[in-house]
Amino acid sequence: MKPTLRAGIVLGLAVIAWMFIFGFAGWYKDPAMVPIWYVVILIQAGVIAWGLTLTKAEGKRYGGQLMAGTLISVYGGLIIIFGSLLFTMVVFPDALDVAREMQAEQLLKMGMNVEQIEAAQEGSFMLTPAGNAIVGFVATVITGFILSLILAAIIRKKD
Repeated sequence: MKPTLRAGIVLGLAVIAWMFIFGFAGWYKDPAMVPIWYVVILIQAGVIAWGLTLTKAEGKRYGGQLMAGTLISVYGGLIIIFGSLLFTMVVFPDALDVAREMQAEQLLKMGMNVEQIEAAQEGSFMLTPAGNAIVGFVATVITGFILSLILAAIIRKKD
């Protein structure tokens, strides 16, 4: 199996595992705990760094490493889509309703009235299971590209 595919599978499964830890701990219901979700970036950084050490052994230069890290994120992101749908549609079907309520509370604190909040949330693609999954995929790929820009340079310097 190619190192990028292997690392992508590990990334997808690791993020899904974190997603379900986050869910079963009930953190998605607590506004104070929601920021802990971003541990996912550390998970992604670790997996990409591992994957790039594997591709470095194949002789990839910086551009190849950048592409490899991004591809790891694409593979992982595709797996994450399915985990996200399972999370929001089957295991925690209330998760997006909770997110909608927390968003409404924040918008109220910012001075928006109920009608404005309802209008803002009415067309919110991200507050649907498919929208949330697609946004997760896109965020994974963008974050992976940015992390790869940095990690590829660091890993290349370790010669």
